[in-house]
Amino acid sequence: MLDLHDMRMPLLRLSGRKSCDRIIKLGNVWRGKHMVIRWLPGAPRAAKGTGVFLGIRASTKLDASAVKRNRMRRRCREAFRLALQSLPPGMSSAQLFVSPRSSSLSIDFSELQHEARRFLLSLPR
Repeated sequence: MLDLHDMRMPLLRLSGRKSCDRIIKLGNVWRGKHMVIRWLPGAPRAAKGTGVFLGIRASTKLDASAVKRNRMRRRCREAFRLALQSLPPGMSSAQLFVSPRSSSLSIDFSELQHEARRFLLSLPR
């Protein structure tokens, strides 16, 4: 017998220039204190299955150091992964394109996780 609490929404990677461009052009915008998120409901056209598809863009305008930009990406991805685990089941698929702000590198991780959770709770079910 399947337990509904074990059926969490998986966090998958959003890839491909066309998918990312489509979200940038047609997506809804959510502006947080430490990140800007563009999102569309549903899965990408080429995707097999359902889940939350996450793409992250950290440009050189944020920081010249690739190490710091990669750390921003990893922190954002982990914050969304943990936020998805803490949400109740029943969330629908979505495509997210996250642009972290430079403050996402220096803030406490729990604050970044709280912001990711706040966004996910604002999505339509």
